[in-house]
Amino acid sequence: MRQFVVVGHDAPTTPEFSLDDLAGGAGRLDVLCRCVTSAFFLSHAIREAVRTHLVLADEYTITFEGADLRRLNPDERSTAALVRNALEEREEAIGHIPVETSPGVSLTRRGFEGTIEAVADEGTIVQLHGDGDPVVDVATPTAPVFVLSDHHDFREAEAELLAEHADERVSLGPERLHADHAITVAHNYLDTDGFTTY
Repeated sequence: MRQFVVVGHDAPTTPEFSLDDLAGGAGRLDVLCRCVTSAFFLSHAIREAVRTHLVLADEYTITFEGADLRRLNPDERSTAALVRNALEEREEAIGHIPVETSPGVSLTRRGFEGTIEAVADEGTIVQLHGDGDPVVDVATPTAPVFVLSDHHDFREAEAELLAEHADERVSLGPERLHADHAITVAHNYLDTDGFTTY
């Protein structure tokens, strides 16, 4: 299982946002939606052994489960509609107990810290960061949980939490990448066993 945790600092926490203005009026939800499609889509298939968590403004976490996903299409608008549908069910989520909002999509009342603590026992937490160790110098992780931020850097409290929980802090290259591109590179790194097998 590969997992991705993406922090959306300005992401909406209510469903009252327009699907026609994801970049301007929905807290850069477009960035998070591109991360979801990068995490799951192959050319003609979906990666089933992938789980992606979107942390929305440190209040809710929406989880996408590859093996169960339905109605996910490779465009930002339809992914944002799944996020909006999940937020419409937010009152049904009690504590950290998830509510399934559509096949393969669930929502919990859990922010960044709760999400990190929940995934910490499930695999190797890898913080993707421009100042991390070069990925080619790090052993390919078992059951990796890659943690990324949106268009903002991690906040101080988030960075401290990651320093406490992360097993690795890695860089995917000499240039800073968009979060969705970083997910694609991370997949390729794992698909090729550390860029060694093609």
